[in-house]
Amino acid sequence: MAGNRGVAYIEPGKVEVQSIDYPGLELKDGPGVNPANVGRTLEHGVVLKVVTSNICGSDQHMVRGRTTAPPNLVLGHEILGEVVEKGRDVEFIEVGDLCSVPFNIACGRCRNCKEGKTGICLNVNPARPGAAYGYVDMGGWVGGQAEYVTIPYADWNLLRFPDKDQAMEKVLDLTMLSDIFPTGFHGAVTAGVKPGSTVYVAGAGPVGLAAAVGAQLLGASVVVVADLNEERLAQARSFGCETVDVSKGSPQDQLEQLLGVPEVDAAVDAVGFEARGHGADAGEAPATVLNSLMEVTAAGGAIGIPGLYVTGDPGGIDEAAKVGALSLSLGTGWAKSISFTTGQCPVMRYNLGLMKAILADKVQIAKAVNATVISLDDAPQGYADFDRGAAQKYVIDPHGSVRR
Repeated sequence: MAGNRGVAYIEPGKVEVQSIDYPGLELKDGPGVNPANVGRTLEHGVVLKVVTSNICGSDQHMVRGRTTAPPNLVLGHEILGEVVEKGRDVEFIEVGDLCSVPFNIACGRCRNCKEGKTGICLNVNPARPGAAYGYVDMGGWVGGQAEYVTIPYADWNLLRFPDKDQAMEKVLDLTMLSDIFPTGFHGAVTAGVKPGSTVYVAGAGPVGLAAAVGAQLLGASVVVVADLNEERLAQARSFGCETVDVSKGSPQDQLEQLLGVPEVDAAVDAVGFEARGHGADAGEAPATVLNSLMEVTAAGGAIGIPGLYVTGDPGGIDEAAKVGALSLSLGTGWAKSISFTTGQCPVMRYNLGLMKAILADKVQIAKAVNATVISLDDAPQGYADFDRGAAQKYVIDPHGSVRR
């Protein structure tokens, strides 16, 4: 049997590459595994040899110590890989297939899955609706920042690429299908972006940049991306976005200079619960982005919220923030009839169409997010650089499979 190594969260600010168990078709006890999931048989699953697994901003929240993630949790929910073993009940996926893995783990059988709500599957996490690989409170499914990983309900979950050689030529684009591209696109869709829309995206990290690309794909006339980090704002400008530097203050005046009016048709929160206030010296103020978006979104508009919000944040700035209770100006949203969509992106709603767009050269998401390939051993440094605000999307290549 082959060995296995993975990137594990150790303590706030620290991850390390560890020797871990080679995956099998049974969910074993381990860090974060819900006791009711221990011993769960997975004959409907496969083992993947990981080709790429990306570092996500959601991972960074855990690594900063801003969640209740347990030590030695193997990270990684953005996965692309080759099937090397399949369970007895897998019918349509074959050994050798190259596939994208939605970060949502879904059974395909429950009411929510049948309605396309795969981000809140009812059967894969005994603690709450919805599950994900390598993530706190998401059932304890082992993460994919590793050499090998188990994928349950393979016939349902996996998106198989039609041509393996073609897929490897575009692997840096296709690896974004597991999470950030559908997630950003979902933010734009749920914000109601349509041809001609003006769009404001809060946050120029990878998900914010993916939301901007998604808004362009949907036909937006102007996409404005806001952040405090000039390097990330420059990355947004590299593919045609306008930018707002919120270190200079609230965005309304800058928006008016760009658009002639201080508001937009649609807005996306790609920041989440570690938001900072506006202004050069502003500290953490977790409700800032949501309240700001209600101000800048036109009456009758919508806000997509792919940015992560949690119910447990040990590092919250006050007791309310530690349990995810924020001081929102809901009256503003109500008075303007603004609609909101929150929660995990149902990746399977979008990944097939976005795959087709990539393969047809209609979009270059890897270039937009500045995809940067690193080895498994370089993952701890990748986390450190990402935490410092590097305008890069780090793609872990555990087997040296990606042509540099």
